Amino acid sequence: MKLHLTTAENNNLITAYADEYIEVNKQRYAQDLIVMPETLIHDWPVSRFADITNVHFSQIADLKPEVVLLGTGAAHHFLHPKHYQCLTDKGIALECMTTAAACRTYNILMSEGRNVAAILMLALK
Repeated sequence: MKLHLTTAENNNLITAYADEYIEVNKQRYAQDLIVMPETLIHDWPVSRFADITNVHFSQIADLKPEVVLLGTGAAHHFLHPKHYQCLTDKGIALECMTTAAACRTYNILMSEGRNVAAILMLALK
């Protein structure tokens, strides 16, 4: 699905997504990503949703987003709060949703000037 927004003001904008890719600023990526308005991270060290632990969120917590969106692939899955305690300890909210919903929500929050981080998993493995 292609997404349209009138302006990204030099920020990272999710311009399309499908089950096998995420497109940021019209650049296609075929791997899980972390997208923030001014940061794009290609090396989040998680390959399966079931493997996510609190340690994996420490890199994101250090970036100090207001909210983290976790796109869990095609299906909506929730994490136990112990898996993202480092975010909670710093007052950072986590919202779990499908990756498609996370892409749309990221663009809305980013366009409002929010410091949002979207972890986008292509598929549950």
